[in-house]
Order: sequence, then structure tokens, then C-alpha cells
Amino acid sequence: MPYTTINKSTEHFDTKVYTGNGSSQTLDMDNLGLLWMKNRTETSNHNLFDSVRGGYYTSAPGPNLRSNGPTAGSGSDITSAYGITFGSSSSTIGSDGGGYNYNQNSKSYVGWQWRANGAGSANTDGSISSTVSANTTSGFSIVSYTGTGANATVGHGLGAVPKMIITKNLQQGNEGWQVYHETQGNTKKCALNETGGFATDATAWNSTTPTNNVFYIGTNWGGNGNGHPMIAYCFAEKQGYSKFGSYTGNGSSDGTFCYTGMKPAWVMVKKTNSSGDEWNIFDNKRDVDNVIEKRLVANVNAADSSGTYLDFLSGGFKWRTSNNLGNGSGNTYIYMAFAEAPLVGTNNVPCTAR
Repeated sequence: MPYTTINKSTEHFDTKVYTGNGSSQTLDMDNLGLLWMKNRTETSNHNLFDSVRGGYYTSAPGPNLRSNGPTAGSGSDITSAYGITFGSSSSTIGSDGGGYNYNQNSKSYVGWQWRANGAGSANTDGSISSTVSANTTSGFSIVSYTGTGANATVGHGLGAVPKMIITKNLQQGNEGWQVYHETQGNTKKCALNETGGFATDATAWNSTTPTNNVFYIGTNWGGNGNGHPMIAYCFAEKQGYSKFGSYTGNGSSDGTFCYTGMKPAWVMVKKTNSSGDEWNIFDNKRDVDNVIEKRLVANVNAADSSGTYLDFLSGGFKWRTSNNLGNGSGNTYIYMAFAEAPLVGTNNVPCTAR
């Protein structure tokens, strides 16, 4: 059976569903690092905040990013009263006076959270110095750096090779999100805010695979704008807690099973071989039982959509649709998944149900 050093997955990743109150509220969200929020019932932008950039406006670029568009950091009106305060064991969400739609009265939201390590510290492992907030236990880090426009390396602080990296230029508004996924190799990238498949671009990652200490960036301004502030979210795989893989769809309602070594709590899937399909997100809090029927899309501002999608099982996830969004016949897909609970805890002691 799988071995993991993480006994309680929710200490490192968790999903919270909550109702906005139009005023400041403190949520029991102790995974303070990256906070990704979405209104579930309305057409509304995704909002991403992190503990390195901060949760409210102090200077350009602003604190909130949108996975559904290339817009750089925005929100000069997100003051401390309106923004996010990252604490040691909870997050305080402001009154949302700027209308960014993460705490409006009586509206339904979901928040996905990954624990990092506070505001971060200096890292000089790469040719570009960075500020890194790293959770080496769970394999997640937030990396802030200034691009040079030339081939370079950036320290990520994980002490393990990242399987997936997501970068964003915080100054150049027309530069979308840039995604590296190990299964696609070091010569391809994909945009989180678009429907296109993975495409060859040697300027993205300098055609070089990340190491235990650094990731490589080329001359593409999506990951290395000259003089521009950049942010990167780096994910290393931890057995029994996270999985970054690929599979081929079978086009059947008795769909492909993807073994992850744990029961998933959250899965994001993207078709790789052609354009036209979204970054689809599923979790175990908007749907607490199988079949998982609620879907949000990272690159679209749409509300929850309903359908028959997939099951979260003890060792992975299984598709219950032939739809191209996750199981089209002969199509290839990548995914990232995080655990509800690992199959086995420290020293191979079975984990208790949580």
C-alpha cells in the first residue's frame, strides 16, 4: 500500500463552501498560502490571492488575480477592509466593497486553499533571486521574482522536482497564465485562462526540466517579462497526498479510471491534444457524494454547471461520462489531484477516516 508522511490532508489542502455576508468574516481556513475563490451561482471572475503578494492593495500590481483571464494583478480599491487578511490559523475576508464578488451578502462561494509558509523568505538558488513561501511537507510553494527577459533559473524551495508549475506576469495584462506539466515535457506550455491544448514553445521553460532546487524560464514574457514582477505556483508530488498525471479517455459512460493512490478531494482536468476544452474543476464539498455533478471551469467566469461527471473512489477517480471535457475517446488529458485522505499514514499506519 502507498506510504505518505501526511496523515491529515486538510492541514495542507482544503475546500470551504461559505455564504457571503457583505461584511468582514473570518473563515476557518488554516491552509494559508494560496486562496482561490469563486461565486458558485453567478457569472463572476475567479479570485486568487496568496500570502506572498498579500491580500489587499499596497502598490501596483494589485492582489487579486483571475484564472479566467490574462488581466494582471488588479484592485486598487481592495483596501485592508475589503481584502484578505492571512492569519496563522484562519483567513479574514473583507467586506468586498470593490465588488470583486468573494463576500457579497447572501451569495454562495467556494474557496480552495493550499498551505504555504507565510510571506516567504529570500531564495538565491537560481540565477534570479526569488522570494519563496514553501511547504516542503506537502510539496507546494509560492515564488515571487522579477523577470529578466533572458534564459534564467528561479529557486522554488521545495527540495523536490515540481511536477506542475503555473506562472503569471503581474504587470503585462495581455500575458496569460503559463502552465508546465511534467507529462507534457519541457518544450510545451498551456494557458490556464484559455481552452487551447499544450503547444510547443521552447521559450517557455528553456527546454529544460526543473530540478530539486530550481525551475527554468526562457524568454517568453508569460514567465519571464523583462523587469516585470512574476508569480509562480509550484507543485511537487507527494505519494498518497497529491498526484499529477495523464490518461487517455475511452469515450464511455463506464469511463477511464485514474489511479492516484488516494481518495481525491479535488481534481482539475484539461485535454491536451487539441483546443476547445476547458480546465474543469471538481471537489468533494460542492458534491459530498458520488456521482460528482458540480463543475467549475478555471478559464471561464460561469457559475456551477451540473451533469454526470465522475466518481471519487478510494484509490483515484473514475469518469461516468463520455464527454470530451474529461473522457473523449482517444483524447489525452492531464490532471492535478489532492487527497481527501491518503490510504496510509506515517510509518504505514492506516489513516482514520476524516
